[in-house]
Amino acid sequence: MPQRDRHAVSPVIVGCGYVGSEVARLLQAEGHDVSAVARTSASLEVLAGLGISTFQADLDAPAGGESPALRLAGRQVFYFVPPPGEGREDWRLRAWLRFRETDRPRRVVYISTTGVYGDCSGDWVAEDRPVKPRADRAWRRWDAEQALSSWSEASGVEVVILRVAGIYGPRRLPLARIRSGEPIVRRDEAPYTNRIHVDDLSALSVAAMRHGLSGRVYHACDGRPGNMTDYFHRVADAAGLPRLPEIPLAEAEGRLSLGLLSYLRESRRLSNRRAREELGVTFRFPNLDAGLADCLPRSGGWDAISRSASR
Repeated sequence: MPQRDRHAVSPVIVGCGYVGSEVARLLQAEGHDVSAVARTSASLEVLAGLGISTFQADLDAPAGGESPALRLAGRQVFYFVPPPGEGREDWRLRAWLRFRETDRPRRVVYISTTGVYGDCSGDWVAEDRPVKPRADRAWRRWDAEQALSSWSEASGVEVVILRVAGIYGPRRLPLARIRSGEPIVRRDEAPYTNRIHVDDLSALSVAAMRHGLSGRVYHACDGRPGNMTDYFHRVADAAGLPRLPEIPLAEAEGRLSLGLLSYLRESRRLSNRRAREELGVTFRFPNLDAGLADCLPRSGGWDAISRSASR
């Protein structure tokens, strides 16, 4: 009896970086043979060292630059490729979808951002709230969501979307910024922010692939929104570093980076009730204290930890 091609049934992670590698670890622990797509030779080498079957692709190249050996038809795909760095469209994802017309996966889990809601003035937000993106980075993610939804309706491929809050974890904390001593806006003027530990995001990604309803959106956050300034201070305290000086919001223009200023203009508190109830996930790190306590022993010291994204 001919042997089944083991690559034909393995989950595929397209864009296997910080989050993707943790998803791969979870799947491997369950006995799955995981395949991953990455752009650089250095990334491929790291992934191969983790026992992951690798394929090289530059999604910006003609025909997506994909290896002819990679076939996605009927497979489960985690699409974690970031959008382009400029504009309001994710033409990278749209091009990838065009190349799937004759090579359609069975199901796709896509990581978006909670930034698609824009400023909610600190309100609690559930997945049925109308989107109102403000920053270009949020528009790109919203464009990707729309493209995937249209493609799903036309092709029959199942799509589940995770709108993800700020990701933190080992090697992903804002220590470089804290060490720089650059100021942060005063605590009583700082907006609400939302976070998720990378381990919980990975578990949610796997659960979304297995249990998420096609066309459904789920929040990936710990459900315990905090204050942006408080977040920086608590990381500094845990790392034994001086807290950043605080300045009034009125002085922030010209003293803080444009990226940070864009986050300061948005405030929302995100519910994760749908993810907990429909995906059946129990968070290992339901709050920041638990998450920070996990980061140090797993990273071999605070100096090994790098910056964090804040969404």
